[in-house]
Amino acid sequence: MASADTLFRRITDYASRADPYPLYSELRRHRVARQAEGGYLVGTYHEVVGLFHDPRISSDRRNRTVQDPFFGNRPSTLVSFIGRDDPEHERLRTIAMRPFGPPHAPGRIDAMRAEIEGIAGELLDGLRGRDRIDLVDDFAYPLPVTVICRLLGVPREDEPRFHAWADTLIAGFDPTPGTDPAERQRAAEEARGAMGSYLGDLAESRRGHPTDDMLSAFVNDPGPSGGFTEVELMATAVLLLVAGHETTVNLIANGVLTLLRHPDVLEQLRGTPELMPRAVEELLRYDPPVQLLPQRTALTDIEVADVTIPKGTPVILVLAAGNRDPRRFKEPDRFDPTRPDNQHLGFGSGVHSCFGAPLARVEGQIALTALVHRLHDPRLLQDPPEYRRNPVLRGPRHLPLAVSGIGD
Repeated sequence: MASADTLFRRITDYASRADPYPLYSELRRHRVARQAEGGYLVGTYHEVVGLFHDPRISSDRRNRTVQDPFFGNRPSTLVSFIGRDDPEHERLRTIAMRPFGPPHAPGRIDAMRAEIEGIAGELLDGLRGRDRIDLVDDFAYPLPVTVICRLLGVPREDEPRFHAWADTLIAGFDPTPGTDPAERQRAAEEARGAMGSYLGDLAESRRGHPTDDMLSAFVNDPGPSGGFTEVELMATAVLLLVAGHETTVNLIANGVLTLLRHPDVLEQLRGTPELMPRAVEELLRYDPPVQLLPQRTALTDIEVADVTIPKGTPVILVLAAGNRDPRRFKEPDRFDPTRPDNQHLGFGSGVHSCFGAPLARVEGQIALTALVHRLHDPRLLQDPPEYRRNPVLRGPRHLPLAVSGIGD
């Protein structure tokens, strides 16, 4: 019988990618599980939330005194603010937030609604006449990558360049047993550097020539707390571009897969479109795009659920396990778009809560609304579908569908 100290190995095994939830249930029974490789998994809702808000938990890998047995410790020259602690984290996040949302740019996301609806409509119009589509390649990927590129100010003709860079970066988080983490991280660092250099040069070209995009704002209106250094700007731009579309791809693809597995809910949303915002929140709980967070470190010995996590040790917060904790959510394995009090962990919590959550919510609502109403008789051609290898950002690599048509 498998033991608790192999849970991380089993969760990250590609054979578990289609349905890791039985393993998450096993993790919740232990609450905190020390792994044979050396780190600790935490998978119960209240313990995960507590650690999100615990100042003794660091997001900065420089505080790690134990070799990371899961993802390696290769240093990066481009570390974004999600990999730093306050006050450095707060300074960098404040600069990044200034052109993105309240209080300085309160209308940024709402102003993009019409543009996002237009992008979704154009993508679906382009699928007319086909009876089979790949939901990921044909819609779930191009929608958010187009949105984030326009938000940052990337020229349309350069958008395809980011696909390969992003795939290589995400592969750096793949702890597949028997593979070389150093090689994955070397390739990821090269991709991060290439993307960072491109975005840094693009931002610099806007200095003194402001345009209505975030890269321009970073160099022309940094705010009273000062601006980014060159390296900080590159790291932040890479974070926004990768996180701004990779998670939303999974939100849309996981969402369509879930709705097609629950045809009663699909019909309910067709008849009650105003329910979509709550349905997106339930999708973020039920099958979140970000399944776990691997980069936390204990700054001192910490006791969690009667287990002492030693100083300097890696701590992995398993958000998808916490999202189905029966001590927090009634009937947690049931998909219910009318679920009340749905304070899920899909966007994290605390000072490191997801920077792009408002945009992801809007994109998810617009994308799924368009798909629900315009795809005629959609049917899964493969269930479970082929999944991406990455266990952190979990979602289908392809989602082939049969359709009888694309409506107006």
